[in-house]
Amino acid sequence: MDYKELKSYMELSPFEVQFELTNIAGNFLDHTLLNAGRGNPNWIATTPRLAFFTLGIFAIEEAKCNCEYIHTGFHPEKEGIAKRFQEFSINNPDMQGMKFLKDSVAYGIEKLGFEPDSWVYELVIGCLGDFYPEPDRILPHTEQIVQSFLGEYLCNKDEKICHNYDLFATEGGTGGIIYVFNSLMENKLIKHGDKIAIGSPIFSPYLEIPHLNDYNLEEVEIVADVNDEWQYPDSEIDKLKDPSIKAFFVVNPGNPQSRAIRDETVKRIADIVKNDNPNLIIITDDVYASFVEGFHSLMSVIPSNTICVYSFSKHMGCTGWRLGVVALAQDNRIDKMISSLPDSDKNKLIQRYQSIDLDPENMKFIDRLVADSRSVALKHTAGLSLPQQTQMTLFSLFFIIEDNISYINGTKKALNGRIHILYKTLGLPLDYDKTATNYYAIIDLLEIARDKYSTQFADWMVEKYNALAFVFALADKESVVLLPGAGFDASSWSVRISLANLRYEAYEEIGIKMLETLETAFEDYQISTKK
Repeated sequence: MDYKELKSYMELSPFEVQFELTNIAGNFLDHTLLNAGRGNPNWIATTPRLAFFTLGIFAIEEAKCNCEYIHTGFHPEKEGIAKRFQEFSINNPDMQGMKFLKDSVAYGIEKLGFEPDSWVYELVIGCLGDFYPEPDRILPHTEQIVQSFLGEYLCNKDEKICHNYDLFATEGGTGGIIYVFNSLMENKLIKHGDKIAIGSPIFSPYLEIPHLNDYNLEEVEIVADVNDEWQYPDSEIDKLKDPSIKAFFVVNPGNPQSRAIRDETVKRIADIVKNDNPNLIIITDDVYASFVEGFHSLMSVIPSNTICVYSFSKHMGCTGWRLGVVALAQDNRIDKMISSLPDSDKNKLIQRYQSIDLDPENMKFIDRLVADSRSVALKHTAGLSLPQQTQMTLFSLFFIIEDNISYINGTKKALNGRIHILYKTLGLPLDYDKTATNYYAIIDLLEIARDKYSTQFADWMVEKYNALAFVFALADKESVVLLPGAGFDASSWSVRISLANLRYEAYEEIGIKMLETLETAFEDYQISTKK
């Protein structure tokens, strides 16, 4: 691939580039493909999955009927189902996942005060998936359990905060983000041409959202400082004081920088909302929150203005399940802003929602979000599938009640070991940072070039090539897939390496192959400078 052809890829999303890199890297049978591109973890939480499948056996037993029709069951009976589950668990004590499933049922009854038959019935019909989601926003017991999980891991163990939040179960975190942006536009809270602040660097597709024809927003970047552990300087945060900025969209902890926003910065944002920009809507994607001990989400400090999106995909190893939630405080600024819209806008919204609500003017934003997810007219089919909600419930309970310290510490230890061997191989220093998730690494190739060779060589690289040429060479010659950091709004000569995908020893190999590719470039430099 020549340089001109390579330049055409610079306009693509890094994930689209990754598909091409994977195709190139996979064409060489004498190499093992090392794909550190996407952030799909190579671990899974087994216990809540085993519980789900064991629950499925009980659910099928409940649905079976003594009738002439083969392969047929009927909807389970609710009355007495908790007692029948207890008998099932006594008769099958050695089924895998049974202990955790029993503990989950007991936790709902004893700790959260669930009515036994209602609780077990919800789990059973959820596992079977034979009904539409009702309520469509989220199942009632699922909501309370996920609220407890969010309080534990996003709000530094303050469950009371999250039990004052309404939740909407969505098809992963990215699905939730799109629903939020659509509803903010539909409800006249963000309009074409408005300013929206985006924390940068950020997950690359999020950079494109403001520019889409559906939104056509003006983007204001809030740029993290690479020299201060990727934290946002006060001068950048203070941009949010501008009342013309309607929303602040941020991934926290970040992707690709893998850092949580410091508590003092969160407090500064809270002060700006209180004193300077009271209508600022904060949209925070907190998918990596559970990797940081004592994490404080913006939702826990600025509940009135924050829409929080969380996905279970990363820590539970369940990207294929597509499990996410949108959280919004029951008492929030957004509902108040809708009620203060001009009459002309309010009348349009009444017409929009009047077919699904007897009092559309006072319909809460979280309920508008659910309706808008199915273009209002198809709201009766809205909602995350019941089996997905049931697995989400068990994932939440696994983190709340299970003796899972070995699992949590195991995932953190794996990431910590991988980033250390990568940095050691590349000859880079790595200091402890309590805000770091270690889920991704951003490596500045020019920094390595200067330290290992010379500033003159680094300058030559900038003149002759770019970081995209480096990642294509890695894929072509070494079967290693990395993503260009520029696609995430990081520096143009950086690469993003996912530390979740591969085993420990693979990251040493990736580091070695990166240095070998750099050495090849240096040899070209020596030849060119001798001419």
